[in-house]
Amino acid sequence: MFKTIEWTDDGVRMIDQTRLPAEEIYRTCHNYEEVAEAIRGMVIRGAPAIGVAAAMGVALGVKNSGARTIPALRADFERIAETLSRTRPTAVNLFWAIDRMRRAFETSLSCHDREAQVAEAVKVNLEEEAKRILAEDIAINEAMGRHGAALLPESGTVLTHCNAGALATGGYGTALGVIRAAVSQGKNIQVFADETRPFLQGARLTAWELAKDGIPVTLITDNMAGHFMKQGEIKAVIVGADRIAANGDTANKIGTYSVAVLAHENGIPFYVAAPLSTIDRSLAAGEAIPIEERSAAEVTHLGGIQIAPPSVPARHPAFDVTPHRYITGIITERGIARAPYTESLNALFQ
Repeated sequence: MFKTIEWTDDGVRMIDQTRLPAEEIYRTCHNYEEVAEAIRGMVIRGAPAIGVAAAMGVALGVKNSGARTIPALRADFERIAETLSRTRPTAVNLFWAIDRMRRAFETSLSCHDREAQVAEAVKVNLEEEAKRILAEDIAINEAMGRHGAALLPESGTVLTHCNAGALATGGYGTALGVIRAAVSQGKNIQVFADETRPFLQGARLTAWELAKDGIPVTLITDNMAGHFMKQGEIKAVIVGADRIAANGDTANKIGTYSVAVLAHENGIPFYVAAPLSTIDRSLAAGEAIPIEERSAAEVTHLGGIQIAPPSVPARHPAFDVTPHRYITGIITERGIARAPYTESLNALFQ
């Protein structure tokens, strides 16, 4: 089984998702700047995986710090955290992980009296905290799988958009984790994977993951989803999330909103699978979720080949927001939330 990301003696090791499916290559980041660039450049992507990477980037940066005083070490920490926080604005797990590492940092400062001892304790504790975040993420995904598997049909085809599998998390996956759990329970599930233009996470990553697991998967273009729904070939839709507002509005990969509307029109249940760390209760509704704009070249070029006239501009919002009214249920590690989401999501935190 491949590992999306892990802590090693040499640095933070991750599978290079820009090279899949053609090559299974691993990259080791030796400093926090390289981790930040890996997040920014989509070497690692998916909200939970970005959170794990950010935590490890913080731990790696502090480990490499030459600061000799507590004020200098704190200044280094804040510089590292600021660099990582500027990589991907939509995925709330990034900020959640950095905040958690900040709390671990502050707690570690009170462990010893001597500054030299404090610095060493901080480095050790941050490394352990980053490893803990990874382990917890995998356990959370497995719990989501157990909760969500019951929602999928005993037999039939499930549609997913983008990649919300092991590659998007510390391991196992959110949406694909639910599918994995359903299959392990003996359900006869097949998957339609939207290719997910323009970065093709469905074609390159979801199809690759499911094929490796031996789960039947068929690749379709994004504009085929409505046709197959209308033909009755799709029994359920399940996707991941990058940020969920307090009312259940969900930001996910661009194109998710279209899929949700089509599912609603055709009477097909539409589920979101995401950990509680993806729920941003500070935002009342989806309009407040920041949407990352990526390079237009990712739209105008495919595999390095220009596919649009050079004189024509292109837009590339990386995410869209699906209003909560189109969501049948939100699967978390603590159970399934249903409308009204403001109440049901809040109850999961109690």
